[in-house]
Amino acid sequence: MLSARGIVKSFGNLTVLKGVDLEVRTGEIVSIVGSSGAGKSTLLHILGTLDLPDRGEIRFGGVDGKQFSGSPVQVDQLRPKALAHFRNERIGFVFQFHHLLPEFSALENVCIPGWLAGKKKKAVEQRALELLDILGLADRADNKPHTLSGGEAQRVAVARALINQPSVVFADEPTGNLDSTHARELHNLFLQLRDRFQQTFVIVTHNEELARMSDRTVHMKDGLVL
Repeated sequence: MLSARGIVKSFGNLTVLKGVDLEVRTGEIVSIVGSSGAGKSTLLHILGTLDLPDRGEIRFGGVDGKQFSGSPVQVDQLRPKALAHFRNERIGFVFQFHHLLPEFSALENVCIPGWLAGKKKKAVEQRALELLDILGLADRADNKPHTLSGGEAQRVAVARALINQPSVVFADEPTGNLDSTHARELHNLFLQLRDRFQQTFVIVTHNEELARMSDRTVHMKDGLVL
């Protein structure tokens, strides 16, 4: 459902990605591992359309309902407005620091991508409450981020990533700011979401336990997939 071919990316005179190829299947949890500076986060940002490659192409399956199917869409060729719409509707993100907006409740934080997509307010709120319940946070819906534990805040971020029913969630060091107990809980949550919703995850991580729990581990070194 996701195909990257010949991805090259440079910053000034530094070439960070040197022709990366990657395939990801629907319902697969893929971990990308490697030492610092290997190009993992740069690749994730390009796959997630937060940045564009200098060369190469990224294709998703055609959009049909909740899943990608039919003719592939080369997302790196979309115009900025269409790309922003595609990203909000079809891609979810979870980062090391949850990036919740402090002035909004957990429920409102989860709802924001749905509201930005122009969906009906009540329908978005209902979906957000369902996700918070699934993630064990039904009783924390009205809490502001500063009253949540690190693990709770990261689960709110996962719910936010899922609100538009994306076909893929990209996670950049999602357990890097959590203790071992909360990290393990988040690992298990990814597995549960994959099994329940056939949710696809592409995860950059230094956490060996998370990598072992994934369906497949991709190793990077010096801007290349080994």
